[in-house]
Amino acid sequence: METDRLKNAPDELVDALAAIEHERWCHWQRYLHGRCIRRYDGALLIPADLVKRWEKQIETLYSELADEEKESDREQVRKYLPLIVDFIHKHI
Repeated sequence: METDRLKNAPDELVDALAAIEHERWCHWQRYLHGRCIRRYDGALLIPADLVKRWEKQIETLYSELADEEKESDREQVRKYLPLIVDFIHKHI
């Protein structure tokens, strides 16, 4: 079964993809923190307009996103593709 083969993906590939995922997460957190209001106690307050926007995106299927939003997701995927393509060429 294909899923079983993926469970045994080399640790090197998993770590390389995890590093990209961490970079993506850090980028998002820097953006999020930069858009929030820092309170006196260090808490971050997300402005209501952003909460509304992001909650709408959370509830929207990819196929129903605006082209600009889709492109943002594609940009993130493009960071993973070179590693995946290289792995496929070498191992499958």
